[in-house]
Amino acid sequence: METRRNFIRKTGAAVLATVALPAVTGENIYGKPPVKQTKKEDLFKLAIAGYSFVKFNIDESLKMMQRMDVHYLCIKDFHLPLKSTDEEIKAFHAKLKEKNVTGYGVGPIYMKTQNDVDLAFDYAKRVGVQLIVGVPNRELLPYIDKKVKEYDFNFAIHIHGPDIELYPNAKDVIEHVQHLDRRLGMCLDVGHDTRDGYNPSDDLKKYHARVFDIHIKDVTDASKSGRTCEMGRGIIDIPEFIKTLRKVKYSGACSLEFEKDMGDPLAGLAESVGYFKGTANATK
Repeated sequence: METRRNFIRKTGAAVLATVALPAVTGENIYGKPPVKQTKKEDLFKLAIAGYSFVKFNIDESLKMMQRMDVHYLCIKDFHLPLKSTDEEIKAFHAKLKEKNVTGYGVGPIYMKTQNDVDLAFDYAKRVGVQLIVGVPNRELLPYIDKKVKEYDFNFAIHIHGPDIELYPNAKDVIEHVQHLDRRLGMCLDVGHDTRDGYNPSDDLKKYHARVFDIHIKDVTDASKSGRTCEMGRGIIDIPEFIKTLRKVKYSGACSLEFEKDMGDPLAGLAESVGYFKGTANATK
């Protein structure tokens, strides 16, 4: 039997529910359209590391970039040789512009002599960029210190994990440049850093003031046996890394470097681009 107390309790709850849950009409309870939240643009930009296209000419590479909707490229010397003429450099930039692509830096360039360093800096100046990604012999660092002061360029030492002795991880780079000009820093390859037993998010937090370029990728294992794989299929916490990029206000490029299927990279590159863009959007 329905008592008066139960009736009041049920009708009271119904009234409260009506007030608390307005009809879904596209308007809020004040009769105004809901305010649309706009997501901030990230300071960092997605790019492609030229080495991803080592088996393709520049025209084929740009077609792949166009299909993936990526607009920044780190220029490798197999696409634009170090001793290119000014006319060849101009023609190269015209091709990039036609595909809405900007070459933001050059490298990695290996340097064993002072002449190699001179050539690299002259090349970057003629190409019209202010970032060199390099792998110099350690004894050349004092000379590179002078060159970055002369040219006012950033010089990013590329790390290579356990594969070669030179600059295996971010910590090693910092130990060699910390007393040199602030424009001498690193290209943080997150895959190689991971393969050498480090956490790239932690290293970005610690060393971000000296991180001028990033090679973004995923790897199968945190050891020398780890190999590049499609982003999101490996062991690197990409969402955490993207959050760290924002936390430290990194404003450079995240160049996707895909080394799994060098003869047919498009599918893996495209999957990785989609994962990176989707993750970046979902974590805003």
